[in-house]
Amino acid sequence: MKRPISIVLAAALLAAGACAASAAGMQPADAAMSPPAKDRLSLSSTEQKTAWNDLNSEATKQKAPPSFFRAIGEVVPSSVTLQAMPAKAAGDVPSLRPYNFAMIEGKLLIVNPSDRKIAEVITR
Repeated sequence: MKRPISIVLAAALLAAGACAASAAGMQPADAAMSPPAKDRLSLSSTEQKTAWNDLNSEATKQKAPPSFFRAIGEVVPSSVTLQAMPAKAAGDVPSLRPYNFAMIEGKLLIVNPSDRKIAEVITR
């Protein structure tokens, strides 16, 4: 009688361990809900103003490298430091969440971190 109970108990523990291991590999809820960054981002004028207000004070002001054209689709050179999107900006404009940003000579660049392409350019 003891043997069948211990087999059932062992099987239950094994199943519980498999469920816990599979749950450990899951992403947090907001990471799963946030779409990946794209090479183009279309923010409304209100979203652009909000992004500017949230990021302007956070941004490290940088000079443009020679021959760097700050336009959508252009690749940001490695000499430009990209900053992670702050929680406040990502909360105020959720579509900004997967992006990085940089401030170069009065232009706020929203950048896809996977390929360093400019997805949006915001000016005051």
